[in-house]
Amino acid sequence: MDTLSGKTALVAGGTRGASRAIAVELGRAGAFVYVTGRSTRAGRSEVDRPETIEETAELVERAGGRAKAIRVDHLVPAEVEALAKETGPLDILVDGLWGGDQHLGWGKPVWEHDLDAGLRMIRLGIDAHLITSHFLLPLLIGKPGGLVVELTDGTAEYNAKYREGTSLPFYLAKASAHLLAIGEAAELASFGATAVAFTPGYLRSEAMLEHYGVTEENWRDACPRVPLFEISETPTFCGRAVAALAADPARDRWTGRTVSSGQLAKEYEVDDVDGSRPDAWRYITEVVEAGQPADTTGYR
Repeated sequence: MDTLSGKTALVAGGTRGASRAIAVELGRAGAFVYVTGRSTRAGRSEVDRPETIEETAELVERAGGRAKAIRVDHLVPAEVEALAKETGPLDILVDGLWGGDQHLGWGKPVWEHDLDAGLRMIRLGIDAHLITSHFLLPLLIGKPGGLVVELTDGTAEYNAKYREGTSLPFYLAKASAHLLAIGEAAELASFGATAVAFTPGYLRSEAMLEHYGVTEENWRDACPRVPLFEISETPTFCGRAVAALAADPARDRWTGRTVSSGQLAKEYEVDDVDGSRPDAWRYITEVVEAGQPADTTGYR
């Protein structure tokens, strides 16, 4: 595929999960991809998982693309400023920065949630994105057609309400992506650039598979214990959806909106690796929250 040939992309936080797969699929489509993050072979971030930015760059190259891994802490302005000088002009910026899962504190009201952990999530989910935008968006406005993708967790409609059982800091950190997309779309409009927030569905990330004691090969073994796993999707599905969006010459029609993997897959006729097309957020709304019997027929 060469739909993005000649384009330069940067995936911030491209160490694992959806961000890693987006980097791979952008590279497969022909873009040169910078992969940034804190986890390298020389040392792990606070997430303390084995995936590294070097591995992501190698996966891009294995897919036929070209990539460079650069260790950057996006909460340190000087490091992001140095990154901007190293990369030069960009066509695509994917901000998948997070790394806050160990601070979640599910189900605890804000007065019981560990304050330092809550503030750390805000820093990771909001401050890092603003710092990145400050230094990297100027690289995107030199010519029309730039694309910014802010990763989040949940559609704008779904995050319009507080999710029972989550935590207030997590809610604020993730819901902020919708406003980031709206604001960035407004500020980038005169430069012909598009900004969206993007949410995966129920993602079978490396951490999720490990949590449920399954692999990508036998993930359905977890479904009896976790019925929602029936509607889950691979990170590759997210990558294919974002790559299709990036290749769409009319993508500005999405600007300022929050889009899901299922929504983009339907629009661009993108399938997951098993040939299915899961639409997790529609399933969660119409089946799970509506109290209907678990049945993914018509949703994947």
